[in-house]
Amino acid sequence: MKTILKLFAFLAIFAIGACSKLDVVGNDSVRAFNELLQSSPQLVSKDDAKGGWSFAAPDGEVRFIWSKNFAESRPYDVMLEFDVAPFILAGLELSKLINIFILKDGKLTVGGKLGNEKISYKGEATPLASYQQIVKLRRGSIGYHGQMDHYGINLGNGNMFEWAKNMATNDKDIVFVLDPSPFIAAGVEPAYIEGWSYTKVTVDDAYGNPIQVDKILKAFDLK
Repeated sequence: MKTILKLFAFLAIFAIGACSKLDVVGNDSVRAFNELLQSSPQLVSKDDAKGGWSFAAPDGEVRFIWSKNFAESRPYDVMLEFDVAPFILAGLELSKLINIFILKDGKLTVGGKLGNEKISYKGEATPLASYQQIVKLRRGSIGYHGQMDHYGINLGNGNMFEWAKNMATNDKDIVFVLDPSPFIAAGVEPAYIEGWSYTKVTVDDAYGNPIQVDKILKAFDLK
């Protein structure tokens, strides 16, 4: 009986290791994310207030922020923080905006919690190491957008941050993605948000079929 239990334990460990090696999207997303960080170090910074790291848009109007430690990050583990002014000018009535958004110092934050674990690092906590922890602990939040040749992280409620699989061949190295629905419900005319584009994006549905969805985007070529 002990021999059988040891065999099952060995097979389970082997299966986990094999699955990890076969996780092409998860593993290659780490490579591509590192390429992104290395390409624009001036846009990367530590964010002690939110307990993580940030990658800022070149225009300074939006940041992607990711957690260093799920047990300490706030208000979310992955989030977008962006200037509210262009949305107000496009008709936003803040009193009508649903409570997934947090307004502070002229900026809106939207995102999601990935967990509450206290994350420890074998070496130094770095922006890349923290992203690797997300891949390790919450692999389901990472995806591949084939139509754009992007990797992306799901922030919840239709919001995303995406980066190019290959920056050398892609003209949209990073894309900040917002779901327009709550903004439209709060009075925004999305086509008039200065600095953002309102467009249809092709994605795959749950069955792998291409469909078009409306999104508010801010994209940059960093090369």
